[in-house]
Parts: sequence; structure tokens; C-alpha cells
Amino acid sequence: MRVQAPPHPQAGFDFVSSKDCTHSLSVAHFLYKPAICVVLFRLTFSIMASIVSSLGSEKELSLQKLFSSPVRFHLLYKSSHHGTTVSKLLSSFDNCGRFLLILFLESGSVRGAFTSKSLRYGNEFFDSEAFVFETEEHDTKHFPVINPAEAIRVITQKASDQNGGLGSISFGSCLIFKVDHGTWCVSFCTDETYGTNWTQESNICCVDVELHRVQDVVEFMATPWREVSWTDPARESLRQEFVSYKLPSYYPMSRVKALLLGPMGSGKSCFINSIRSTMYKRIIHLPNVGTAENGFTKKLTIYNINGEKGGSPTVLSLCDVMGIGDDDSAGLSVSDALAVIKGHVPLGYKFQPDVPVTDAVSGYQANPSPNEQVHCVLFVLDAAKLTSYPSSLKDTLRKLQNTISDLGIPQLILLTHVEQVCPTVQEELKYVYSTRTVQDKMQKAAELVGLPVSYVLPVINYVSQLKVDCKTDILLLSVVMSILQAVDDTFEDKYSSG
Repeated sequence: MRVQAPPHPQAGFDFVSSKDCTHSLSVAHFLYKPAICVVLFRLTFSIMASIVSSLGSEKELSLQKLFSSPVRFHLLYKSSHHGTTVSKLLSSFDNCGRFLLILFLESGSVRGAFTSKSLRYGNEFFDSEAFVFETEEHDTKHFPVINPAEAIRVITQKASDQNGGLGSISFGSCLIFKVDHGTWCVSFCTDETYGTNWTQESNICCVDVELHRVQDVVEFMATPWREVSWTDPARESLRQEFVSYKLPSYYPMSRVKALLLGPMGSGKSCFINSIRSTMYKRIIHLPNVGTAENGFTKKLTIYNINGEKGGSPTVLSLCDVMGIGDDDSAGLSVSDALAVIKGHVPLGYKFQPDVPVTDAVSGYQANPSPNEQVHCVLFVLDAAKLTSYPSSLKDTLRKLQNTISDLGIPQLILLTHVEQVCPTVQEELKYVYSTRTVQDKMQKAAELVGLPVSYVLPVINYVSQLKVDCKTDILLLSVVMSILQAVDDTFEDKYSSG
């Protein structure tokens, strides 16, 4: 098959299959070097076997215009190459992202659908962003979903085998496609889920079916806004700097206690797990880490961070508490969070949203020592959920931030799951400080809490990995050192004899 480079590299199109070209270089990696972009593309594509989309340039651009911001398409599945089965198509979906299904009909027209959900797992999908489309020679129309609850339905091969079928994927009732005798076939009609006005047609054969990941065009900066060395020696240097870190003798506390505050599911417990994994040089598992809707952590728990497995503790302890709710009626309340920060709450106390912490609580510390108080607060936010957080949560975070500032306690923001909002970072972590996508999320996080963007630290937690990774470790260790430096800066001003 003849390999073609995209005609407009800066437009952000990428038609190389992630399944066949796992080492291909993303077009976005070179957006900041337009002078050599085309040369590098031709060199890369000439070395490895590539799969080319059947979309022509005109149809590609017309589909691109359906999106509110510049996007590129990354080919994940092509039936003429990968095979014609529902299971193969579904397995080609990434675990998260946005996707475009394109059906090439014998008539020459193209129809398809967009979904913001991965169809890899599940049967029925609520999708408020879904739409179906049709494109002819010089005209493209799309029909946004009207009833998101009925946006998409998937019948898997196993379930349909009982009826002698091979599975199907339905967008409302207006676009239903399935495999019939080894060929993708599609049926169309008018329906109320998408408001289409299509003529009813049944079992129309498809010449080809493609699945594309839809990615925002990432604008890379010529110079990262934060310089980081991503090497093994740099990782070991950070680790040793952390292990050997000592507080000045004139500070009132002997250790640094950092409290993690954030919405349920933001990754607080996973962060603690990840820091320990980094120090132990292997993935470890805490019992209270998971994805429960209301969070796993209910009690005040303090984790000492040791320099190695079974080794001496470092100067840092991380405190985990119940997640912050949309308001004080659900999750950790503002008053309870402040009670923890001031050192009044006993270790192991189980939080109850409807029962605030008072001096009547067993073990209540009326006069906590400096070692029992919190010395740094880390707001933990999910980069993938920043735009969906309710305004009530923003009010809670701002209230906490203002009160904590009055207490003279340093604050930072941990931005988790950055790999989920930027596929380029997911593929290559070293670009985390070079993409405008991550920078934009950092600015949104800073605005949400009310802190400068320089206080925002992007992190990637160990969730599904089986072993530690150098770049992930460096990002995590950089966060740890930022915590210690923030505390040192604050307490130096308070207690320095100079």
C-alpha cells in the first residue's frame, strides 16, 4: 500500500494506525518546528507500514469543521485491514477519548457518528455530545443528539449469538450497523433521538468502516514553561534530596504534615500510593484506593513516607481524609477540614457530613502541638473533570483557600489525570510542560481554587501500571520537593532569627 503524508501537517491530521505503528511520531510533536515537519513525516512514514484513511481531503476538512475547535483524526480501525467483526471494532476503542465512526457506502456518500464515550465496555451510553452526520460531494450535515439517554446502544456478539446475529451498534434508531455474512451493513431512518430526516433504508452494504480518535490539535511551545530533566540520574538525585531533607532546628515542628483535600475520586489516595511506589521502586497497593462513587477514605489517616521499604521515615507525612462534597451536606465540610488543619481531629476519626467535629468528640485535641497541626494543604483536582465541577464546589474551594491563607499555611494544587486530557502526554510524559492543553487545564485549576498558576503541579498517579516509570517518578518527586520547599519558604519567614 502506498504511504501518503498528510497534505497539511499543521492542520493536525494523523492517519497512522496506533495498532500498526506503535512507534510513530505524532504530528503534534512537531507543530512548533514547521520547517522540518514535512521532512520528518515523510521519513517516519517511509520507514514503517501505515494505514491510510479512505477519506479524501475535502471530506476530511468538512468533518473537521463540525467541531468547535481544531481537531485531528487518528485512525484506530479500518475494516478492510483489521477485519469485519463487531468485537474487533469495539476492541479498537481507547479506554477514554472522543471517537468518529465513518461508514463508506457503495453510492460514494459517507455517513457516520461521533461519540464522546468509549464503546469498548458497556451496552447503553448516555452521551450529550453525540451526533450523526452525512457528507456528500460538497455538503456535510450533522444532527446533534436530542435525547442523550438513548444516544448509543451496543449489542455484543455474545449476547446476539443467541439470536443468530453477530452484534450491532445503534445511534438511536436512525443509524444501525452490523455485520452480515462478513460485510458491514447499515440501516437508516428518521428518528427522534437525533432528529434526522433520512429516508428509510435497510441493510446497505458498506465499502469500508473506519474508527478515528478525535484529538484536539495540540500547540506545542518551543520552550517548556518548566524545565525538567527526565533521566534516571535526575530521578535518583531527586529521591536522595528528598530522603536527606531536614528541617531547620528552630522550626516548631520536627516533621512536615501535608493534607490532601479534594473532591471524591480526584486521586488523593492514589497519589499517596504513587509516592510510596516511587520510593519503594515498585508498585504497592494501599487497601483504601479505588473508584467508589462516594470515595473510599472516610477516616483521618496519616501515612509516613519512608525512604525505602522498611526504611526510616522521611520528613514528610501525607494526611488523607474524606473527599469534599458539592456542599457541606455531602462529603467533608469546611469546618471539619479546618479542624483537621488546626490539629483538633484525632487520628482515625470517622467523618460524618451531618455530624460536625466539636470538642465533644472522643480524643479531640483542644491544644494541639505544632507537630499535630497541618503545615501544607494540597488541593487535589481531576484535570478531566475541571469543567464539570459544580459552582458549589468552587465556592467551597474558594472559602477553604481564603481561610487557610489567613492561617498562614502554604497551599498547592495537584492536578491529576493530565494524561486523560492530552493523548500526547499519555503517549510521552516528557511533553507535559510543553502542551497548551495541559497549560490551559492548569490555569483553570488555579482559577477554580483562587491560587496563582505557578502553584499548580500536574501529576500522573500509578493506577494500572505494573512497574514504576522514570518520568512518572520524576513528576511525583518534583511534587514532593515542591511541598517541602513551600513549607520551608513559609516557616523561614516566620521563625528565622535573621
